[in-house]
Formats: sequence, structure tokens, C-alpha cells
Amino acid sequence: MTDLPLVAAPPATKPSPIVAGRRRRVHRLSGRDRLVLGVMVAVPTLLQALLIWIPMLLSVGLSFTRWDGLELSNIRSAGLSNYRYVTQDYPPFWPAVQHNIIWLLFLAVVATPLGLLLAVLLDQRIRGSRIYQSIFFTPVMLSLVLVGIIWQLMYQRSDGLVNHVLGTAGTSHAVDWFGDSDVNLWAALVAATWRHAGYIMVLYLAGLKGVDPSLKEAAAIDGATAPQAFFRVVFPAMRPINIVVVVITVIEALRAFDIVYVINRGTNGLELISALVIQNLVGEGQVIGVGSALAVLLLVISLVPIVFYLVRTFRGAQR
Repeated sequence: MTDLPLVAAPPATKPSPIVAGRRRRVHRLSGRDRLVLGVMVAVPTLLQALLIWIPMLLSVGLSFTRWDGLELSNIRSAGLSNYRYVTQDYPPFWPAVQHNIIWLLFLAVVATPLGLLLAVLLDQRIRGSRIYQSIFFTPVMLSLVLVGIIWQLMYQRSDGLVNHVLGTAGTSHAVDWFGDSDVNLWAALVAATWRHAGYIMVLYLAGLKGVDPSLKEAAAIDGATAPQAFFRVVFPAMRPINIVVVVITVIEALRAFDIVYVINRGTNGLELISALVIQNLVGEGQVIGVGSALAVLLLVISLVPIVFYLVRTFRGAQR
């Protein structure tokens, strides 16, 4: 026997709750959870396919055919003849392309900066800013058809508000804003700007609220003026909002339809590609193949600048 004292073994310790939690197996989704998740994914995907992807693919297919729109048995292959007709022998096409480009440039150079300016001013916590936001955002809640009707009343030659302000209402010098092909495009662009600027204002207001105030304080400490702090610090920090604004501006410019169709159905100086699509797809003289070819060309024109900008932006963000 040894004279060394006996040392009792330490009592067994229970694993800490954290360790036990780590060893615990993760519960798998139940059958009901899988069903709910499947429905939540399948329903939006189905709607997207039915309302966008399938019609788009059908339009691409119909653009290579001749069809009167009555019976499926009357569909005949046309190859590229519809595209040749549109680009070579259809008089309104190239004026419509030119007008769409002007529409895009006007929104990008005038309407979008105006919305940004309104957002910056209203972000200064001026008195009554909520009222001003509601006033500028009101046109956004109106449909473009209603916007066209409102501006029709304002641009009327005899009793319109614009000619009354100019003092020419009821005289021979009154301007026919929507009837004169030299000015009706610009008049329609002012109406579109009235709505577009409010939309851009709301987007940039949300972006300005998300900018870290410390960035502005650091710029002020470094001696930057307010314009320098905005364009060199705040504006680059709103890169995600800028991407959304660019995409929305391009889409709004290329899908512009409602206002010009209300004014004169997209004729007499207001030709747009979207209006030509409807003119060929709807009515007694419908030409489904030509209308589909115009729709496909509008889709391609819309995708090119958007994809180019997005690829360039995301590549720059990864560097």
C-alpha cells in the first residue's frame, strides 16, 4: 500500500449548451414546408413565363411568318422578309427610331437630372418637404393615358392653359402644340418629364437616406464644398440606385406609347416604335408578322444599352 493520498476523480461535466447546440442536427423541412416553398417559387415563375417569356418567344417566331391573325392554319413562313420590309420599305420606321433616341436623350439629360435635383433639395429638411414630395409624386400615381389627357387640355390651341399664359389663345398666333409636327414631340416630352421626374425623385430620396452621414462629415472636414461633396462622395455612394435609374430611364424611353397614342395615335411627327407595333398588330389592317418584327427590334434595342451598362457596372464593382 502506498502512503500517497487518494485523489478523487473530477466529476463528469455536462457539455455546454453551445456545444450541444452545435452537435444537434438541423431539422429538415417538413413536407408541408416543401409544398409551401414550391408554391411560392412555382407561382411567380409560372406567371413570369405566361406573361413575359412565352409571348416574347411567340413574337420572335411570328416575326418570321406571314399571318392574318385569324386561323393558325394560315401561318406561312416568310424568312427575313418582314425585317427587310421594316428596315428598307416601311417609311415610319426610321423616323420612329430617331424619335425614340430623342426621347431617351431628353429623359437622360433633362428629366432624370431634374428628379435628382428635386431629391437633393427635398433632402435638406426644408419646411413642408412632405407636402412637396406628395405634389411632385402625384403624377407618378396617374396612368400615362390620364397624363396625356391632362396635357391635351393644357396644350389646346384655343382654350389651353399654355396658350393663355403666352397670351395667344384665341388668336391666329396660337400654337397648335400637338397638331404641329415641328413642336408636338417636344410638347409630349414635357408631359413625359412631368411624370418621370417625380419617379426619379422618389428613387434618389431613398438613396440619399441610405448614404452614411459620416461620409458627408468627412468631406466637409477635408474642405470640400457642397457640390464637391455630392458629386465626389454622395453620388458615387448611390451606385445601386444609379443602376436602377439608368435601367428605368432606358425602359421608359423605349416603351413610351400611352401619351403619343392619346395625342394622335403616334402619327404626324410622333412616330415611336411602340406605336408602330400596335398599329400593325391591332385593327383591320393588322400585319402580325410586321408588328412582331417591330416588337423584336424594339426588344433588341432595349436590351443592348441595358446589358452593356450592367456588365460594365458590375465589372467595375468587382475590381
